Amino acid sequence: MLRTDIVLQIAQVLCVLLLAPLLQGVILRFEERVQRSRGPSIFQPYRDLWKLFHKESVVPETASWIYVIAPVVAFTAMLTVPILIPVVTDRPLPLSDMADILGGGLILTLGSFAIMLAALDSGSAYGGMGASRSVMLSILAEPTLILVFVGISLLAKSMLPFVVNYALLGDWSLYWSPAHLFLVLAFFALLLVETDRLPIHSTTHIEIYMIEEARILEYSGSLLALLKWASMMKQFILYIIFCNVLTLPWGISQIGTPLGEIGSVFSLALKFLLVAVAVVIVDTVQSRLRFYRYQEPLAAGFLFAVLAIVSNQLR
Repeated sequence: MLRTDIVLQIAQVLCVLLLAPLLQGVILRFEERVQRSRGPSIFQPYRDLWKLFHKESVVPETASWIYVIAPVVAFTAMLTVPILIPVVTDRPLPLSDMADILGGGLILTLGSFAIMLAALDSGSAYGGMGASRSVMLSILAEPTLILVFVGISLLAKSMLPFVVNYALLGDWSLYWSPAHLFLVLAFFALLLVETDRLPIHSTTHIEIYMIEEARILEYSGSLLALLKWASMMKQFILYIIFCNVLTLPWGISQIGTPLGEIGSVFSLALKFLLVAVAVVIVDTVQSRLRFYRYQEPLAAGFLFAVLAIVSNQLR
């Protein structure tokens, strides 16, 4: 049994590692289709990573060891979180209780913090600009994330992702409660922010808009590939938390058989498709906001999280 659990934990990490670029490709392809363009292949992110890993990395003369180690830290952090959350099985695994949802959030934040330090360490004006703008977004995003975690712990009486999954599966009144629905809306707002789907031009190379691209503008070669891959895995992990833990806790293997794991992957793909459609619609249909209005969707998420906590206390 222990050997099976270890295999399942490795399978969860490999699922995130190998399928994260595919999710990115599907989202980009669907965005182009919505805009009536042909768009790239859904496998284009794999080709981009392959090319980057075969290119030379150029390190700025002003950079220190932080610049080199940051991509490794970010990539390793994204490989750690899948151990803690239900990806292909909702069976508690041997290492799944070494951290709760808050611990997983701190690990995700560690990766972003390392990239932020590297952006400042490069000495580039664009890196400093991207890092400062990222901090401004985090000022509103992090309190909302903490309130969402508090709301989850009050709702399910636990902060362990596997326990939250079981609580929502076993109690329909809990699932359809106002507190849970508000938490879903709050986390969806966070999902838009953390995956660069906030309706501002944050992913472009236009100086007055770019955020994420500015932080990694000085990177190239294999280091840039690690950062791109880590970003894709972060998006994949947030989708898993949103789907398997908070919104759609069904369709996950309980026994852990190979056939059940394959079924879990197909179920995960269907859930991701539904969420990706909603994200793309919000990103495409909604009018682009000016950068100074970035706080509006984040404030809405914060309000939903507060309403979730209040509703839970009144339940």
